[in-house]
Amino acid sequence: MSLPPRFNFAQHLFELNRDRAQRAAYIDDRGSLGYGALEDRARRLAAALTHAGVRREERVLLLMHDSSDWPVAFLGCLYAGVVPVAVNTLLTADDYAYMLDHSRAQAAIVSSALLAVLQDAMGRAPHEVRTLLVSQPTGPLPEGAQDFEAALAQATPLAAPVNTAADDPGFWLYSSGSTGKPKGTVHTHANLWWTAELYGKPVLGLTENDVCFSAAKMYFAYGLGNALTFPLSVGATVVLMAERPTPDATFRRWTQHRPTVFFGAPTGFAGMLASPALPAREAVALRMCSSAGEALPGEIAQRFKERFGCEIIDGIGSTEMLHIFISNRPGDVRYGTTGKPVEGYEVELRGEDGRPVPDGEVGDLYIRGPSAALMYWANREKSRETFQGGWTKSGDKYTRDTDGYYTYAGRSDDMLKVSGIYVSPFEVEATLMQHPAVLESAVIGVQDGEGLTKTKAYVVLKQGHQVDAQALQAFVKERLAAYKYPRFIEFIEELPKTATGKIQRFRLREKEARA
Repeated sequence: MSLPPRFNFAQHLFELNRDRAQRAAYIDDRGSLGYGALEDRARRLAAALTHAGVRREERVLLLMHDSSDWPVAFLGCLYAGVVPVAVNTLLTADDYAYMLDHSRAQAAIVSSALLAVLQDAMGRAPHEVRTLLVSQPTGPLPEGAQDFEAALAQATPLAAPVNTAADDPGFWLYSSGSTGKPKGTVHTHANLWWTAELYGKPVLGLTENDVCFSAAKMYFAYGLGNALTFPLSVGATVVLMAERPTPDATFRRWTQHRPTVFFGAPTGFAGMLASPALPAREAVALRMCSSAGEALPGEIAQRFKERFGCEIIDGIGSTEMLHIFISNRPGDVRYGTTGKPVEGYEVELRGEDGRPVPDGEVGDLYIRGPSAALMYWANREKSRETFQGGWTKSGDKYTRDTDGYYTYAGRSDDMLKVSGIYVSPFEVEATLMQHPAVLESAVIGVQDGEGLTKTKAYVVLKQGHQVDAQALQAFVKERLAAYKYPRFIEFIEELPKTATGKIQRFRLREKEARA
């Protein structure tokens, strides 16, 4: 399996789907967009950017809610040989000012609802954006800005793609910032192809008959694969949703558009199962679900399968590797584990001495595979720390059992040593979530009165449920080794999370430090 040296991923998708011109590629809140129209609009966008003076490999900031304009913008950039920088839609003006300056974006494409915060960011950033396109404007545009739709209408589709190389920089994704400042992660045209060939097709088994719906937004590495790379590589249809993926919003799409494959995250699945509006099995058409972002507790997966008769295929990926590299498989799901390495990727668990650890012991997770990012832009220190030769250090800790299944043990900076023994916060969290009253939990280490590290659990209860700390501690003691139970429990309304749903345990540690 290999690619030619010259390769443009947008052109690759367009050629794959030339015989599907009338088939729906996307269904969003406004209607549907066929494969033929997707290509035409993307090539018009490529021409518009070229005419505006955006040159090859210059960056274009994409600050857009999920709609069919998103893939048009992303693929149009790739076709033109410019580099889309997809950013989180839930950040602050200061965040966007940093990203504009850091990426030196020459153009920006923004959803109308996000225009005000981007204008604020542009006023703060020392770098000047020369071209601004606004998707679905609802009022007068600022001076110098252009209506996205008008820009497409005025352009003649670019006749041919820029002659990019497979290993040319194709696009950037900023890391989610669960451990601090986001990093500009540089991916190639080829990386998208590799994730489809190694995971989307053989593991998920997607076909043109599938309707895909991702709760994870397209600016997220997980969502980009779910809602663009994988379905478009097989000619499937994708449902897009601009609003937040609340249980109610998700259920409306499940019942209206009847997706066959749903991509979510553990916190989302937990929230849906706790919702009184959870639809009946016969009201949906799900054949399979996928989970990533954080390890999926087995209890949630079991309850979901009992409700819908549908497996949740849990896996782990990263912004740096673009998508999932360890996964359960349809028909081979071991709940509570992340499964086995995806074919085409090598995985090692290493100890503090850098040597592989034996089965059953916790080790740092390293991955080697063809979808790894080139680097973090303008961050040599972090690049060298993460991208080590052919290997990528994930920052996660895992164990492997004798059957070859990998089980999440927490982030490297979240592992706790209690009484000289390592404790995985995730193991304690997963056990707490087996209690019928618990919706979510997060476990950190705190210092007791003698300066020793003890485990503390922050717990969010399900609506209408009550339980005290002593009962939860006893519940954990019955299921785990005694030293692992949380010495302290605090009940809170909501856990701090990134915009992509990852629990920010460092925020809880900061809270403890201020106490």
